Amino acid sequence: MEHLLAERACERLIIDFVRRLDLGEPGSVAELFTEDGSWAWPAGDRLVEGREALRAYFGSRPADRLSRRLMSNILVTATGPDTATATSYFTTYRVDGHDGGTHQVPPGPPVQVGHYEDAFRRRPDGTWLLATRVLHLPFGGPTPRMGSTT
Repeated sequence: MEHLLAERACERLIIDFVRRLDLGEPGSVAELFTEDGSWAWPAGDRLVEGREALRAYFGSRPADRLSRRLMSNILVTATGPDTATATSYFTTYRVDGHDGGTHQVPPGPPVQVGHYEDAFRRRPDGTWLLATRVLHLPFGGPTPRMGSTT
């Protein structure tokens, strides 16, 4: 039962990460990481380490960006009483230049399709957090801008 509870807690972190990016405060995703947590994109040559650096990185998202991420194929494996790993797939739809209104944006293809490889640690209080997140992005392109002809 402990394994199931651990796996479910980590799955919720994966889902909460994208919910915060799309519908909440992007900088708040830092709270889902350990103090020494990291986010890496090896192909993009990016590594962000530490909760404050993560807050600044994700908080720098453009204010006029509208995005929705779809998570699927979430596979969490408890590797010990206080550790777990996961692989999850994502598809990102986004556009810049959105005015925040409720009008619909014409659909377009996703700008990213990839997967995350995560490692989790449980704190002494029982809370699970992301220790590392590595982004793998085999399909990606520029973020379109509303009103742009390209």
